Amino acid sequence: MKKATLEAIRDTLLDLGVNDTDPMVVELNAELNKGAEEKAARATAYAGIHDIVVDNLTDTPVSLNDLWGEIESEVTSKGMTKHNVQYALNNLWQDEIVKIVGKPNTYRRK
Repeated sequence: MKKATLEAIRDTLLDLGVNDTDPMVVELNAELNKGAEEKAARATAYAGIHDIVVDNLTDTPVSLNDLWGEIESEVTSKGMTKHNVQYALNNLWQDEIVKIVGKPNTYRRK
């Protein structure tokens, strides 16, 4: 079932006066919050490498490989991989980083 559907069911039950400690509501909440701890851990991990990555970018575009060569030891000590850095560059920090599409793609600070 989709998350929105589960939320609607839970909210309807609560609107009908079912207590939030009722086993149905507890189970719905557990299903809705599944994976929340892992998601929070990933967000913390990405926040932990943010400054390392962004501080190593300048106005001069660099490829992921060149950037990785500069930050690898610091980032891997935090449990992150080259793929994680690429994901962050492409999806998390677009407001701070410019991606220049090419072969290979390059990145620079805004």
